[in-house]
Amino acid sequence: MSKFKNKTLLLTGGTGSFGNAVLDRFLTSDIGEIRIFSRDEKKQDDMRHAYQQSHPKLSEKLKFYIGDVRDLASLRDAMHGVDYIFHAAALKQVPSCEFFPMEAVKTNVIGTENMLTAAIQAGVKTVICLSTDKAAYPINAMGTSKAMMEKVIVAKSRTTDSTKICCTRYGNVLCSRGSVVPLWIDQIKAGKPITITSPDMTRFLMTLEEAVDLVLFAFIEGISGDILVQKAPASTIKDLAQAVTELFAPGHEIKEIGIRHGEKMYEVLLTNEESAKATDLGNFYRVPSDNRSLNYDKYFTTGEKERNLLTEFNSNNTYRMNVEEVKQKLLTVPYIQQQLEIFTGSENGQ
Repeated sequence: MSKFKNKTLLLTGGTGSFGNAVLDRFLTSDIGEIRIFSRDEKKQDDMRHAYQQSHPKLSEKLKFYIGDVRDLASLRDAMHGVDYIFHAAALKQVPSCEFFPMEAVKTNVIGTENMLTAAIQAGVKTVICLSTDKAAYPINAMGTSKAMMEKVIVAKSRTTDSTKICCTRYGNVLCSRGSVVPLWIDQIKAGKPITITSPDMTRFLMTLEEAVDLVLFAFIEGISGDILVQKAPASTIKDLAQAVTELFAPGHEIKEIGIRHGEKMYEVLLTNEESAKATDLGNFYRVPSDNRSLNYDKYFTTGEKERNLLTEFNSNNTYRMNVEEVKQKLLTVPYIQQQLEIFTGSENGQ
């Protein structure tokens, strides 16, 4: 953690699942200060009290800033003295973005532009932005707004030499707020069938710890304008649901409800077009920014005859985990461990 020693880190959308995972990783380190920037005072207050109880001697490192990425002035107020930013603020729910697409634009696109503008003006050294597999070949408003967010990030990286700006793109984060596994556990608790969309649908699976690892990899290894992708494994929805029922309620009913509006059968982390210029970094892919001249004439006269041999990286052609492997991955997630303790306690009459 030497790069963070006595430094100030700002987390936008910091009260969410990713923000809590970052705090779990950083609060006990030699970091100087962590600022939580978000618009929900209740969530901030809950987080403040939780960390005062769990880490009474370290909670002074935490500072809370009420604000909204849609409001450039509130971002500027939070930026003084900030060294690094992890930008997680976003509208992430596919249905809500589908019904209110301009709200997704205001937060995901304009909010990111505001954040980057304030960061560059404040002299922030490094900004890592969080994107999603739904930004690759987007078919819904959430994915489209995230795709535009990525374009803003890459374009903004060309305007500064003093602030490194990178983007990370990853798939489903297990047990993050609003994700499907907690919903299924709640359905099991209520004695209802767990509902799946399509059994053959595939999704990338990552833990919150792996999401933080990807951001830290981008922070250390990324070049400004990069999009960094982790080579995550995947699972069918059927196998994920089977793994959850085997852990919590063997034999529990699984009910298929059909694909919802705005959903894909599989997700893409690296498009064919990005693969043409991507670099394989072992556990990660790096997609460098397009740094061609703004002289548009060259777009019509100059191309590339040789193409990278990489092809699209999606949840159908990545490593496919079986039910047992999914169970083992779930068991590494603290939320699952906590819920299993609750289930065990209730079965024992506690």
